[in-house]
Amino acid sequence: MSTAYQLVWFRQDLRIRDHAALWHATQAGPTIALVILSPEQGQLHDDAPIKIDFYLRQLQSLKDQLASLNIPLLVHSISLWKDIPEYFATLIQQLPIQHVYANVELGVNELKRDQAVQKLLNQQDKELVLFHDRTLFPVGSIRNQSNLPYQVFGAFKKTCYQRLQPALPQCYPIPAPQQALTDLKLISSTDSKSLQLEYQKHIQHPHDHEWQVGEAYALQQLDQFIEEQLSDYKIARDFPARAGTSQLSAYLNIGIISIRQCLQALFRAQQGHFDIQSDAQQSWLDELLWREFYQHILFDFPRVSRHLPFKQSTQNIPWRDDPVALQQWQQGQTGIPIVDAGMRQMLATGWMHNRVRMICAMFLSKNLLIDWRKGEQWFMQHLIDGDLAANNGGWQWCASTGTDSAPYFRIFNPVSQSQKFDPEGEYILKWLPELAQLDKKTIHEPYAKKHSLALDYPHPIVDLKLSRARAIEVFKAHLS
Repeated sequence: MSTAYQLVWFRQDLRIRDHAALWHATQAGPTIALVILSPEQGQLHDDAPIKIDFYLRQLQSLKDQLASLNIPLLVHSISLWKDIPEYFATLIQQLPIQHVYANVELGVNELKRDQAVQKLLNQQDKELVLFHDRTLFPVGSIRNQSNLPYQVFGAFKKTCYQRLQPALPQCYPIPAPQQALTDLKLISSTDSKSLQLEYQKHIQHPHDHEWQVGEAYALQQLDQFIEEQLSDYKIARDFPARAGTSQLSAYLNIGIISIRQCLQALFRAQQGHFDIQSDAQQSWLDELLWREFYQHILFDFPRVSRHLPFKQSTQNIPWRDDPVALQQWQQGQTGIPIVDAGMRQMLATGWMHNRVRMICAMFLSKNLLIDWRKGEQWFMQHLIDGDLAANNGGWQWCASTGTDSAPYFRIFNPVSQSQKFDPEGEYILKWLPELAQLDKKTIHEPYAKKHSLALDYPHPIVDLKLSRARAIEVFKAHLS
């Protein structure tokens, strides 16, 4: 009788440390691994080229790590997720697979895909065994006293704190190497290295040097942040010219590191006990829980992944159709330096500082009164850390259409934000070298006192004061 194999289906979780599905599969028997690449589906989901390149580079690293455990990796390309069940029907005829193990993904399309695969496997007396690995707590498990999902972050956070008190979620160890599968005859597999090289042809600026892959590197960055930057995090995180944030979002997004590893590192000095000892420690914990909150919202309120506002009362806001202004915003040519610096940083590196993301998002959705969904899409198309839940949650917060969002009348003044969080103009100057001749006061608002200033830089495309008043009036008039 031939050996039955467990199959681990890797998705947005390209690591071998602290991997729930991998650990449980290897405990059940000899294991093989699978990655399905879906290029057309990625286009439908607006995945950024830099994010796909990052994924493919990490996939090669994962293949090497799995080889050290004697776990072969099968890589297959299927353009659209709707065709994945058919692939599994063929695969289980070609390989003696007992069960398929994977970690839960929470988008509407992801859940629909997994339900179809589960149905197919069940017809063959097999299971798709799913684990809640992307979040600290299983989605659906954080509830208020009425057993309903939270819609306000503060209350959600309080319950999370209570759940963390007895013991922090523990990390799964790296599985022990298994016996080499000498009797296994794998069907044809796509070469991930060739895919990576092919895809890089379509990327204008290679980012290998800026975004290294590998679990060891990501964990080193995590440790370095905790040891060297965390103490200043509460204040430094808001200043885009400083290296004050962890910049781990890209690694969390495709699962090179896990949320549990971040939590364990945060409380390592407390021997893994939930014991907050500084404001900085609490600030980073709260940022991790914001990420958690939006993942739970994505599951509990699936309309947010169907291009609908969380607040249904904002469905009738008459957003402006202004393709010229939209393009000026996209290319960092609005005449508002802090906004343009942020947009150019994203175009150049695939990443933007979080404070500046909020400024850019609120400028588009309030000052320009352009539909937040156009900004959400643009960010996803360019961010290396583009995550459906976090990106949607952040955009809806800024547009005042989301859960626990900014009141519609509370609108960032980008100039004031710039003066407060980039007082020396260092961040602006890095991304807008055409403003190098200006002093640190003028650089935030170049034409404010001298309209005829000769600069190779556009005048503001909108009056901040008048556009703010317009947004408030529109929201006030159309909230149902």
